[in-house]
Amino acid sequence: MAVRNAQRWFQRFGLDLVELAVYKRPQAHDPAVAEIAAGAGFCYIPGGDPGLVATVLRDSPVGDALIAAWRNGAALAGSSAGAMALCSDTLVRQSFPGHTQRRALPGLGVVPAAAVLPHHDTFGQKWYPSAREALPDDVLIGVDERTCALWEAGMWRCLGAGAVTVYSPGKDAVRVGSGAVEGIPQPLTAG
Repeated sequence: MAVRNAQRWFQRFGLDLVELAVYKRPQAHDPAVAEIAAGAGFCYIPGGDPGLVATVLRDSPVGDALIAAWRNGAALAGSSAGAMALCSDTLVRQSFPGHTQRRALPGLGVVPAAAVLPHHDTFGQKWYPSAREALPDDVLIGVDERTCALWEAGMWRCLGAGAVTVYSPGKDAVRVGSGAVEGIPQPLTAG
C-alpha cells in the first residue's frame, strides 16, 4: 500500500516509480535488484516498520546501490520509516506493547550522528524522552507530517505544510516552519 500511495503521489510530478520488491534480507542481496537500484535517478524509501527497513537494507547490495546512486547524483528520499532508515540510527519500539518508548538500531548512515522522529506533530514528539536517552549524542530531527528536511545546495531546508524541529544535544530545540534549518549534520557524500 505504501508503494502504491507513493506511485500516485509522485506521478503528479511526472515521476514513474518502479517498485523494487525488497521486503526481506535475501531480496536485498539480489544482484539484479541492486543493478536496477544503482541506475535509478530517484530513490524513494516509503514508510513501514523502521526496524525492518533499516535491517533489510543496511550492509546489503541493494542498500549500498541506493546510497551509491544518490552519491552519483540521484535524488534520495524517504518518508516515515524510510526517512528514519537514512540516518545513522533508527528508532524502534523498546518493548511490545509500547507506543512511545524507543531504542536505537543502526540505520543506513547517510546522515551521521542523527535520528528522525517522524510524524512529529501528531505522535513523534512523544518519542523524544526515550530517544534522547537512547541517543544522548545524536541530533534528533522531528519532521512533521507532509513536511520534509531537504538537503540541497549544501544546506538543509524545511519544505511543506509543517515544521522541522532540531534537538541538538545540550541545546534548546529549534523549530523551523520554512527555510534554512541549522544543526542537522551534513550527509556523508562519500562512503
